[in-house]
Amino acid sequence: MREIVEGSLLWRPTAAVVANANLTHYMKWLAGRYGLKFDSYRELWQWSVDDVAHFWQSLWDYFAVKASRPPTAILAEKRMPGAQWFTDARLNYAENIFARLTADQPAVLYQAEDQPIQEIGRPELYDQTNALAQALKAMGVQKGDRVVAFLPNIPEAIVGLLATASLGAIWSSCSPDFGSRSVLDRFSQIEPKVLLAVDGYRYNGKDFDRLAVVQELQAALPTLQKTILVPLVSDGSAATDLPHTILWQDALAQANPSPTLTFEQLPFDHPLWVLYSSGTTGLPKPIVHGHGGIILEHLKELVLHMDLKPADRFFWYTSTGWMMWNYLVGGLLTGGTIVVYNGSPGYPDLYGLWKLAAATGVTYFGTSAAFIHACLKEHIEPSEHFDLSRIRALGSTGSPLSPAGFAWVYDHVNPDLALESFSGGTDLCTGFIGGVRTEPIYAGELQSPSLGASVQAFDEDGRAVINEVGELVITEPMPSMPLYFWNDPDGRRYQESYFSVYPGVWRHGDWIKINERGGCVIYGRSDSTINRQGVRMGTSEIYQAVESIPEIADSLVIDLEALGGESFMPLFVVLRKGAQLDDALKQRIKQKIRQDLSPRHVPDDVIAVQEIPYTLSGKKMEVPVRKILLGRAVEQVANPGAMRNPAAIQFFAKYAAERRHMDDAQRTRS
Repeated sequence: MREIVEGSLLWRPTAAVVANANLTHYMKWLAGRYGLKFDSYRELWQWSVDDVAHFWQSLWDYFAVKASRPPTAILAEKRMPGAQWFTDARLNYAENIFARLTADQPAVLYQAEDQPIQEIGRPELYDQTNALAQALKAMGVQKGDRVVAFLPNIPEAIVGLLATASLGAIWSSCSPDFGSRSVLDRFSQIEPKVLLAVDGYRYNGKDFDRLAVVQELQAALPTLQKTILVPLVSDGSAATDLPHTILWQDALAQANPSPTLTFEQLPFDHPLWVLYSSGTTGLPKPIVHGHGGIILEHLKELVLHMDLKPADRFFWYTSTGWMMWNYLVGGLLTGGTIVVYNGSPGYPDLYGLWKLAAATGVTYFGTSAAFIHACLKEHIEPSEHFDLSRIRALGSTGSPLSPAGFAWVYDHVNPDLALESFSGGTDLCTGFIGGVRTEPIYAGELQSPSLGASVQAFDEDGRAVINEVGELVITEPMPSMPLYFWNDPDGRRYQESYFSVYPGVWRHGDWIKINERGGCVIYGRSDSTINRQGVRMGTSEIYQAVESIPEIADSLVIDLEALGGESFMPLFVVLRKGAQLDDALKQRIKQKIRQDLSPRHVPDDVIAVQEIPYTLSGKKMEVPVRKILLGRAVEQVANPGAMRNPAAIQFFAKYAAERRHMDDAQRTRS
């Protein structure tokens, strides 16, 4: 494979690509509608962040958002947090999806491991959504109630979201590979009325029974009134042993749907769903997004930036515990087909997803940087085995994609596609840096901040910098920013999460470098939240699991996400007197995390230490240790006078030096 360096030109759009791009059509529309003419994407972007109200109003008009009542004001209050968007408008997320879907092509193409591809048309999706909506209504679900899902990436989850949204109820989902405590830490905060769940799931060729977890959820959620069980690994007969439980097919069959699906007309900022983004302490943060903000943001990103058209087939490998699942469902807003896969991306081998792409005619293939790096490492060559010529764009997110990863895609997938490295987050349920189909692509770079996203790199003094690594910030409000956190009535937790460092400016928690042409490079998290395969987990959740093991007295976990490859996550543990960190204990630790939290957050290594460094106020020094392990000197990141046990930090400096020595030796050998 060829060697390229960051910044190497890899792709330039042809005249035909530029002419046919949705962005080009939008720019022509702006000229005709408002007399606004722009000579470049950069000029268009600058207008979109300088005149945010006019920009977002233009999207409302351009996309002809379906609403029963238009807004009386676009941006009544321009502030962060608390911007007031599209005052008095009334609309519904699910209605906007069904208004764009047509009967002449599939809405969903679905495949599970070892199963044939299923086709779900708009009529079938509509009928199932209508039936489930009526079933939920019969169970007492009303506007504002919460419906939660313990489901994998299956069509029933899509139907569940759409039915819930149609009623004005609030959706929230977790993947069934999450442990019961991890799920309860999320769902218990929002007090759900109905649970959609599976009896188990299939992954990597094996079935996993989850009925015991479903029973735990039912017992621990006192507000739960009904469970709808989707049988995936059994005949469903066990549902009779679960309290207040009905099988999915029975719930739909017993429903008495009206001839047409009705859509509750809701304010622009009515809650649509709750996602979870974990901090370093306490419970996961329940982030609330609104109907209108998600409709506009997803239309903008999917149509203008990913260039999706009604004839496209949009795939992204994801789980229901990651915001990319919500984003994938948003692909239905384009009027096109979404391709859904349930199972391991490596089953039966790393060719599986490429085979699916060829079989379904995927035109936009979405994945993670980790998957691309795994394909590179295993030297697979998908274009030699499958016809991937229909893939005109490939999206990568979850962590930074290295220049070598860029080169692998162009050499082994399709040399003509647009490789759009994409960065955003659960917090806004979108990408705010990513693809621009009318612009060149350079190795290791994200093409540009998205329209309406005033992304900048700030230094420690809050000044914007170019060609320097700084904190990723957003300086203007966006409609898909969280409405609020659940159970945060005074907004203090929301304020502290994003606005405590730069008041009135959103601090996202990533390191970013922006060059003079607007290209961006992400260098991983600037805080200590664990982000693996796009799923964020608070370190406190890992500590609770690890430190419940009798032999473990204390622990510290660090995700060394780095440009150029997969993340490396070591777990440092302090052993109780008499305990030994042998292979058996290491396996118990990993199994505990896998069982209680998620397989994605199992550490790559477990290392015994004498003590964990703490601040004087009793906080584990996660961020300073992370910086030390990434190469910073101790004296640059840790003040001994602010530490409870300053000698403890020296172990990590020694460990970092040893790792660098080992890496250098390995590079020399290769």
